[in-house]
Amino acid sequence: MSAEITVPIFPESISEGTVLSWHKQPGEKFSRGELLAEVETDKVVFEVPAPDNGMLTEISVPAGATVKSGQSIARFDKGVNTKNVKSEATTSTVVKTTFPASTATVTVSKTAPEKTVSEAAAVMPAAKRLMDEHGLDARKITGSGKGGRILKEDVARQIGKNEIEPEPETEPVKTKPAVAKPPTTRPVTAGERPERRVPMTRLRARIAERLVEAQSTAVILTTFNEVNMQPVMELRTRHRERFEQEYGVRLGYMSFFVKASVEAIRHFPEIGASIDGNDIVYHGYYDIGVAVSTPRGLVVPVLRDADRLSLADIESGIKDFGDRAQNGRLAIEEITGGIFTITNGGVFGSLMSTPILNPPQTAILGMHKIQERPVAENGQIVIRPMMYLALSYDHRLIDGREAVQFLIMIKDLLEDPTRLLLEV
Repeated sequence: MSAEITVPIFPESISEGTVLSWHKQPGEKFSRGELLAEVETDKVVFEVPAPDNGMLTEISVPAGATVKSGQSIARFDKGVNTKNVKSEATTSTVVKTTFPASTATVTVSKTAPEKTVSEAAAVMPAAKRLMDEHGLDARKITGSGKGGRILKEDVARQIGKNEIEPEPETEPVKTKPAVAKPPTTRPVTAGERPERRVPMTRLRARIAERLVEAQSTAVILTTFNEVNMQPVMELRTRHRERFEQEYGVRLGYMSFFVKASVEAIRHFPEIGASIDGNDIVYHGYYDIGVAVSTPRGLVVPVLRDADRLSLADIESGIKDFGDRAQNGRLAIEEITGGIFTITNGGVFGSLMSTPILNPPQTAILGMHKIQERPVAENGQIVIRPMMYLALSYDHRLIDGREAVQFLIMIKDLLEDPTRLLLEV
């Protein structure tokens, strides 16, 4: 029986998307929950899973085409048997197990007992794709998802482990041949000035739109200061190893800046407020956005109720956001909202910059590279690890006095980080 494959239902804030890629072609079979296509919007990438077992018969919307929410993009023959798929290799058998929302493929040697259906671990589509790219075996990965399902994060963790402690090879491993860079169509002679034109991704176009909006609607000023990072660095050095053993995550700098920002906003609530027409909206919560750079562009996932989070909670949340942002797997609700944003250009080596507002927010804090510089302390010149801070703000709502005092409070809290723990 023929059935349709449709685009997922978008949230109200998203009107359309673009088919990013197809993972199956007409004539190929699939199981329920298996990834068929991906649709890129101006905020996130949506996966199109198989609604049932079947075989793809027609792709009506090719990659690169624009689609609407719920639109039909392909057809498939429903109920086609996808079990007992034979491997081309003669030394192994492939057993494909279908779960309600995922498919696990386990390769078993002829000499070894075959895994039963109940023993096979469920593999989520994104995790399966990453496993295939790195040639990983599902039997060697421990799933942390519901019912032991293998998530993308589990695969990424295994990849990192293999890079540090590679497993001994018991048999020759087939590796993909190195892919050489495609040759140019013709040699470029001296004096030529070649150009290449590519369309903007939806995310990049949306970023451009919001930046223009910020520049044209807000009165943006930036105030600067510098902070001695030595107290925070010493605190991290003393407790980093125990912190990582206890919580399973590295103690970075961003958690200190998030904590300091929350405390400073408590004292200067207009920094976390927004403008709605002729009204000023003061928010009674502390949702802090953290800018993350991805191959598709900049996204700002939001730490909800950051005032209630510990340093470990903040670091875990940021790491999770960063891992999933690299592959466009953030949910729409995770990158919307927020009352204040922190961006760290220092990871790329930026010494000083003027960050641009993230509308409708009215302030954004810029972190920069930590660099040793001579400073005067108690009449003596000493070398300290210093960082420039930048606070861009909307002068329609925030005056210079509040902006400067806010930034000074951030500086004071970071130079005496015990205040963050005591909340004084």
